[in-house]
Amino acid sequence: MSDTPEPSGPQASREPSLDEQIAAYQREFRDLDPQVEKVVSALGRLNRRMNVAYGRQVADLGISNAEWEVLKTLVLSGAPYRLGPGELAKRLGLTPAAMTHRIDRMAGEGLVTRDRDENNRVRVIVELTDEGRQKWLEAMRMATAFEEELLQDLSAEERGSLGEMLIRLLRRVELTQPDAGGRLTDLD
Repeated sequence: MSDTPEPSGPQASREPSLDEQIAAYQREFRDLDPQVEKVVSALGRLNRRMNVAYGRQVADLGISNAEWEVLKTLVLSGAPYRLGPGELAKRLGLTPAAMTHRIDRMAGEGLVTRDRDENNRVRVIVELTDEGRQKWLEAMRMATAFEEELLQDLSAEERGSLGEMLIRLLRRVELTQPDAGGRLTDLD
């Protein structure tokens, strides 16, 4: 047991600033490019904080991030917002078992229906309900307001430039990590 007291107060649980993090990394790994690390670390922190904010918004609507993902995927499929569970699982990078669990929960909440395909009785179709579409629309309204506030300090030109730069980074990851769109493990 150490005689050194544990740090307490606001500094004890504070996440290091990006500069502090990069300095610590450079101390331990001298080959680090601080410019690259600043960009990558800032993107990681921004992503994490945005996910927390979005999670709070959908929680206020009584749905989870996982349910939001299904609603979004059904909307992106286009009217009449229907997909088979296997296709949903593939698009979300989930196992069929995790997708079944999620669909069961969402059908019980009235967000989706699950019915047999009239043309192929073996095939199941998951369809967005009016309630599910309303939850999606409200989440989009909340997200739009959050995103506008997030980007308020950037001019239209800066937003355009940032968007193009981020798309270039995304394309690089997609080229080098083509399987990185899914999840390594199920979140349910």
